[in-house]
Amino acid sequence: MKKLIVDKKFDNKKLHDFLLYSFPSLSSNAIYKALRKKDIRINGKRVSENKTIFSQDEICIYIPDNILFNTNLDIIFEDSNIIILNKPFNLEITGNNSLTSLVQNNYSSEKEFPLPCHRLDRNTTGLIIFAKNEVALSILLEKFKNKEIEKHYACIVYGIPQKSSATLNAFLFKDSKKGMVYISPNRKTGYLPITTKYHVLKSNHKKNISILDVELVTGRTHQIRAHLAFINHPIIGDGKYGTNEINKKFKVKHQLLCSYKITFRFRGDSGILEYLSGKSFEIPYDNFYNIIEEHN
Repeated sequence: MKKLIVDKKFDNKKLHDFLLYSFPSLSSNAIYKALRKKDIRINGKRVSENKTIFSQDEICIYIPDNILFNTNLDIIFEDSNIIILNKPFNLEITGNNSLTSLVQNNYSSEKEFPLPCHRLDRNTTGLIIFAKNEVALSILLEKFKNKEIEKHYACIVYGIPQKSSATLNAFLFKDSKKGMVYISPNRKTGYLPITTKYHVLKSNHKKNISILDVELVTGRTHQIRAHLAFINHPIIGDGKYGTNEINKKFKVKHQLLCSYKITFRFRGDSGILEYLSGKSFEIPYDNFYNIIEEHN
């Protein structure tokens, strides 16, 4: 049993919203099932519906911990300083119901840690590093800033690039209001320079698709997705920068983009993380082809 006191910001709000905020890995289905079974009490009274709650209400939840807390994190590597996770699709890195809240629920003895050291889009899967203490976080943030941590992405794009490898240079403008970025081949006011490297890992001429290894030299918002679309090789499943016709053709509803490889290439002092220098962590990218094969 878990006992919670309703905070002021949830005064006159719905019980459902409060529970999702308090237990980010808890599903709506689990909440409504618990309500049907009367496994939730408000101020000592069993409730069977999504009630309005008020500040200082006492909520008692009789839901097993394995349902309240997601214990199925896909951990690739962990020690006393860092965790490297394989992030699933459709999950923000920070905020309510995020990967960070899921991780912190699994390490509840540390209220502020672990914390993520970089970002991935909600619908990008793959490797992300969490620091388990302040010293590790400071070092990793500095190493990312100095480009001493190399990240490689795998993606399936439409078409067969003319060059098997290339370094792409352009300029990117971020429109925060629209949540979009725009690419220009020439420098313009408000546009920042970007560099994206790619290498063709595999191609399927019959289906007219390719798997690319992509390395970000600069790390702008949506850079990979927008830059590849700009050269007419959109990522399959990308609803924002891709093509609806292509996405429907392959029956893919989320972008096939994965952070599949991270290499620590420390040049200077790396303190307590010196042991990571030269190490590389990788997950398979071939499952992307399986997604295509399943539906086509």
